[in-house]
Amino acid sequence: MKFAIYGQSCQTITKDIIDRMMHVLESHGSAVVFEDRYYQLLLENKILEDRYETFSEKRDLDQSYNFFIGIGGDGTLLRAANFVKSKNIPILGINAGRLGFLANVQQDAIEDLLPLLFTNDFKLSRRSLLSLDCEPDQCDIFEMNFALNEITVSRKDTTSMITIETYLNDDYLASYWADGLIISTPTGSTGYSLSCGGPIITPETACLIITPIAPHNLNVRPLIISDDTHIKLKVSSREPQFLVSLDSGTKAVANETEIHISKAPFTINMVEFPEQLFLKTLRNKLLWGEDKRN
Repeated sequence: MKFAIYGQSCQTITKDIIDRMMHVLESHGSAVVFEDRYYQLLLENKILEDRYETFSEKRDLDQSYNFFIGIGGDGTLLRAANFVKSKNIPILGINAGRLGFLANVQQDAIEDLLPLLFTNDFKLSRRSLLSLDCEPDQCDIFEMNFALNEITVSRKDTTSMITIETYLNDDYLASYWADGLIISTPTGSTGYSLSCGGPIITPETACLIITPIAPHNLNVRPLIISDDTHIKLKVSSREPQFLVSLDSGTKAVANETEIHISKAPFTINMVEFPEQLFLKTLRNKLLWGEDKRN
């Protein structure tokens, strides 16, 4: 098997994670290829000594890779989608961060779970993504125009609210007076949307979530819509620009820009092990049922 390895930073636990992971992969005769910048970081921190092949965004992954492993937090896994794109390479996350809904393989479980990749004792969870278009076209300022978690519009350089005129399949929905608006996938329902009062959605549900950020009208609530809905947003503000965020990447665009959001034409495959399914992760991360009365 052939594995692509990616991370964004080195922490105190990185060496132990790399050592455990490499022991499992190499003991199964796997080919291991590191993302170029992460590889240089590992060399600088003396975490790796042997030489390995590398890949980068400019040298796209091909279909010869069996798995893509991201080491870090959920932000690392969101970035991993930019490498995999529409190639259907399964993504696995080893958690070196904190909460970790996507990167759900813990450090002490590496030796137990990674061997399951070689015996096919796992399932693939197909995750939908959001695609972004703009009129006039200003979306080329983003390296990629899709998001795994959410696309957000928000205010820039002001404490005043913005107005977000919202259309669903060209039918007028509402004008939100708020600090911003989050359009989230089910995967992103446990992220920014959740912190703004949005619902938790199981990952493969065919829906999207519209969640206002600090709305002026308190009767405005998150809305769940079908994921085949085309969403159009028109933003007005006291400032000449507003912010558009795709997952962790944020850019400023002009007020007259129309934002068009729809489901991307491809999905991302996330690896789930029997001991690391979404519902168990949900209970563990949010401490459901941990009340002493239970």
